[in-house]
Amino acid sequence: MFRSREANLVQASRHQGLRPAWLPVLLLMCAPHAPAAPTAAASTTTAAPARIDLDAFEAQRKSIALPDGETLGYVLLGDPAGPPVVLIHGYTDNVRDWVPLVPYLSPRFRLILVDLRGHGRSGKPECCYTRLDFAYDVKLLLDALKVQRADIVGHSMGSFVAQTLAEYWPERTRRVVLISSSGGTWPAAAPPPYETQIRQLKEPIDPDSPFMVEWWSSPTPVDADFIRRQRRDAASIPLRVWLAVLDQGRIGGNLQQTLPLLKAPTLLIWGGKDPIIPAEGQASLRRALPQAQVKVFPDLGHNPFWEQPQACAEVINAFLAAAPRGAAAS
Repeated sequence: MFRSREANLVQASRHQGLRPAWLPVLLLMCAPHAPAAPTAAASTTTAAPARIDLDAFEAQRKSIALPDGETLGYVLLGDPAGPPVVLIHGYTDNVRDWVPLVPYLSPRFRLILVDLRGHGRSGKPECCYTRLDFAYDVKLLLDALKVQRADIVGHSMGSFVAQTLAEYWPERTRRVVLISSSGGTWPAAAPPPYETQIRQLKEPIDPDSPFMVEWWSSPTPVDADFIRRQRRDAASIPLRVWLAVLDQGRIGGNLQQTLPLLKAPTLLIWGGKDPIIPAEGQASLRRALPQAQVKVFPDLGHNPFWEQPQACAEVINAFLAAAPRGAAAS
């Protein structure tokens, strides 16, 4: 059954002009018992979600030693000759963060999924975990992959890393997508509620504890095996790293101070029921980036691309495919 699906998919990809490099991702979507990906014309509200064989995805992970002494985990997907798109996950997540979204992103992209230091397959050093440290690692990875310029997509903490990369290395950044991001308005004397809960964690972290279950909850259902793996991997991150990211993240953490440096065209995506990013944080980012495009999914939470990946991908694909400012219409 699977061999027949594979043959049909290869034939269809040739007919549609898709490059063979994208086939591994598409073939994973056709693993036994996984529903096929919807066509471009399918409804974003009624189509069954595409699925990737998570075990096969894990097998594609690589790691590389960087000149700054760190080891970074990453996954390459898509068309090796296509426009590069870097995907940067959030706090305590990893490259798997993007699995729900990947099947719906344009097959012409060269996708570079990154494990931030301290997460996934990357090294977990004692120091350092500022947003500039994270961004510099990603910049060095792009150097190693000989990527001169890329679109940068970041989620939650990864959006702060994406901001920083675009601010300090604008020549390496084409367009920016910030998902569940903030302009940074929490007063230092009043940390967000989840920080108190994190500081109460003890090792070994229980992936099935009430806090961990709530940490990965969403207003709408998300694949249970995917979430289970996310919790399990996060629980394996040393508690010292959880805390170092919180503490060292305050160094240079004034997002408003550097946001004026972000000149690349930017898309902001939020879920209307996000329990982590407060309304004032969203508003401060909009004020700092008045030219940015904005998309809000009213019924979704902090991880909208897990809940409605096809709808999010359609917005991202359209934004990244848009002509440069001032370009003549064809």
